[in-house]
Amino acid sequence: MPQTSPHSFHIPVMGLGYTIDTPVKVAHFGISSVISIIEDELVERMRAFHCKESGTPYTEIPITEIDHRAQRITAYLDLVQRIVQHNTEKLRAEPFTKGSDIEKYFLLLPDEHQLRMQFELMQAWPEGEARRLMQEDLRAAIVPGTIDVNIMAKIDREVHAKDGTKLPVEYAEGMAAFRGFALSALDSAIVISAGYNPRIYSYIATFPDFFPDPNGVIKKKVILKVSDLRSALIQGKILAKKGIWVSEFRIESGLNCGGHAFATDGVLMGPILEEFKEKRAAVSAELHALCSAALAEGGHHPLPASPEIRITVQGGIGTTAEDEFLREHYGMDGTGWGSPFLLVPEATNVEDKTLQQLSVAKKEDYYMSWASPLGIPFHNFRPSTSEAQRKARIAKNRPGSPCYKKFLSTNTEFTEIPICTASRQYQDLKLKQLDEQKLDPISHAVATARITEKDCLCEGLGASALLKDHMTPAHKLEAVAICPGPNLAYFSKIVSLRTMVDHIYGRISLLNENDRANMFINEMKLYVDYLKREFEQVKHAATDKQRRYIENFKANMLNGIQYYEELAPVLHQQAATKLQRFKDDLARHAADVRAMLLPAQVPA
Repeated sequence: MPQTSPHSFHIPVMGLGYTIDTPVKVAHFGISSVISIIEDELVERMRAFHCKESGTPYTEIPITEIDHRAQRITAYLDLVQRIVQHNTEKLRAEPFTKGSDIEKYFLLLPDEHQLRMQFELMQAWPEGEARRLMQEDLRAAIVPGTIDVNIMAKIDREVHAKDGTKLPVEYAEGMAAFRGFALSALDSAIVISAGYNPRIYSYIATFPDFFPDPNGVIKKKVILKVSDLRSALIQGKILAKKGIWVSEFRIESGLNCGGHAFATDGVLMGPILEEFKEKRAAVSAELHALCSAALAEGGHHPLPASPEIRITVQGGIGTTAEDEFLREHYGMDGTGWGSPFLLVPEATNVEDKTLQQLSVAKKEDYYMSWASPLGIPFHNFRPSTSEAQRKARIAKNRPGSPCYKKFLSTNTEFTEIPICTASRQYQDLKLKQLDEQKLDPISHAVATARITEKDCLCEGLGASALLKDHMTPAHKLEAVAICPGPNLAYFSKIVSLRTMVDHIYGRISLLNENDRANMFINEMKLYVDYLKREFEQVKHAATDKQRRYIENFKANMLNGIQYYEELAPVLHQQAATKLQRFKDDLARHAADVRAMLLPAQVPA
């Protein structure tokens, strides 16, 4: 049975490049993290870099190889695993001297962790055979963090050969990326986010590493990033009926997160966690029955009698009290800490200019945008060089970006082969179409802004990793896009890995002077603001469908606020939340929600 990370937190995927080699930096300290594998050109560049850094021979996998995408991903993941294994063995062999990595491994652990206490006992023990044996026991207990990977299920565009013919479906972007992981040597998990993709879910069951071995161990695991229990159960049952066990449901706040924001219909984090808490045993039993039947029917080895489904949560966590409350009150098996690690150069890839911008950023610098070509709200950072580049192109009357990578090319409004809405080609065509509509100046300006707000994420979200490692991005597109969650507004110091981990475990506090409410209140405010935007767009002429959406959203919000009113005393007692402030915030947001009244419908 593979050993698990000694830490209660993981570092989630961030952008295309911000965590692309985070396991190389932190896995030997026992910290698990997630790599984005969707951008194979960046993956190949990073493989060349780390081959050089580690003294490993590098042979390019050219784009002319029909399966280059999967091959590049497999080669990179295998390289990362070898580097992590080397780093871990090197750490294990170090003497226990002050400032050594082996000492750091144990000092990073929570104070109450058994290995941390064993380490401190060893440190206090006099020199001699007993101390040496203690050290050997500690060395043997060292376990690296996992090297997990992420794919967005929505990014699965079918691809064409140079002559324009469509390649078979297994070469589609998501399918090929998945195959790259499936054929790697990793013993870890793939995190599937952004919803359900039928062909990828069916594809999983064609790889033996996703089924139990004779001991019931699954080498390659599936983690589903979900927003609520209903989504988790639906997707879990689809996979279970194929004999695929979901090893973890990773709950992420719909809006209080980084990157793309997949808003629920006003259902807040607290009620979502409560439902998981109440029903996790029943969900596990149902999925176990379905999966066991499918495994038996397919002639596979069975699952253990009581296989584990981990449930973790991420998005907007800012203090150790919040972290502990999520784990203790809701029974979460772990937490994800993302955006704060952008201020940790030892862990993530933020080049110097953007790093300095983040360290002095104001609350208003973090905002929800429509920059993503996927048409999904996207957390953005106003001072970024990517945003400056986008505005400069508009000023030169050349809006849009050259489109080389085409990962987000989904629009067929003007072309047979999909193009990207952030591309210069699309925006030029769309703006010409807009001019033909002869709108009034204000309406025209609003529509123009919505078209030109789309930005190139394929280049921008990967540029920082290349720049930090002194590589030149392809086509010299050096503008950096970055998508921190709004929670980063409460962190302003560039810090070491140990300092950030000390904050997570409550040994120090890194919060700045910005007035920070409880994470549940911060999420609620984001939802209220989101609902206000939706309300303002439809309040004068809402269709029946829009009216139902607004009223359902409001009802869910008010139910969530009532839930928090009942939770407030527990939260105050267990998580040191200021009770009166929490109640005042609830009352204020409830009043905001109730005030959004659509005009009464006039009978036909």
